[in-house]
Amino acid sequence: MDHPELLLIFFTIAFIYASVGFGGGSSYIAILALYALPFKEIRLIALICNIIVVTGGTLLFIKNKQVRWKKILPIVACSIPLAFLGARMKISEDHFFLVLGSSLLVAAVLLWVKTKPEETEYEKTANSHWARDGSIGGSIGFLSGMVGIGGGIFLSPLLNLLKWDTARHIAATASVFILVNSIAGLAGQMSNLPDVINYNQLLLLGGAVLIGGQLGSRIGATKFKALVIRRLTAVLVFYAGIEVLLKHLPWFQ
Repeated sequence: MDHPELLLIFFTIAFIYASVGFGGGSSYIAILALYALPFKEIRLIALICNIIVVTGGTLLFIKNKQVRWKKILPIVACSIPLAFLGARMKISEDHFFLVLGSSLLVAAVLLWVKTKPEETEYEKTANSHWARDGSIGGSIGFLSGMVGIGGGIFLSPLLNLLKWDTARHIAATASVFILVNSIAGLAGQMSNLPDVINYNQLLLLGGAVLIGGQLGSRIGATKFKALVIRRLTAVLVFYAGIEVLLKHLPWFQ
């Protein structure tokens, strides 16, 4: 493996993101972009790591009956095909990094915006609205597929701002959303895989996020305040977005 320090970085990202119900795709992809890996390989690694991290959390949410399938149906039903189409889009390297950097900046702002405390249950939550929820899911799904992330970093803050449901059910929804979008995005990339794939690196990074994600989902949430983690993550994502734009796009230099 050319960059062994990535193992610790990916482990840490998985631990932090899993503690607040995310997969970490936005940060994996930003870090890999800073290391100047080929952009097709970047998306592939980020999605696979995303799937590894959120699968365990999603199964726990399902086991604890925190997923409201009927309510999340319009979100995921629209996001899955559009994530697949987004991943199949032919996009130049410059345009990819422009969309990625801009997306990270938007995500950082959404993460920073304070909503009600995570542990507080809303007294009244928003009713289901198929058109609105489908539009949110579809648009985020398309962007997620194109960039190579799960989209939870956009969905969760938006649903909290809308008071769409309780914080716990929003976390469960985001986890399912990340998982299905990442799988759909990965499926969409199958026709446009990198010419050479470093399977050894992929396996090692997958192992690092598996351990970090499992520890984060079980330890992090009980040891750290969710708002603090979200804002630290927002700073990381914002910095990565700026770095991606400055490093990869000549007109920003």
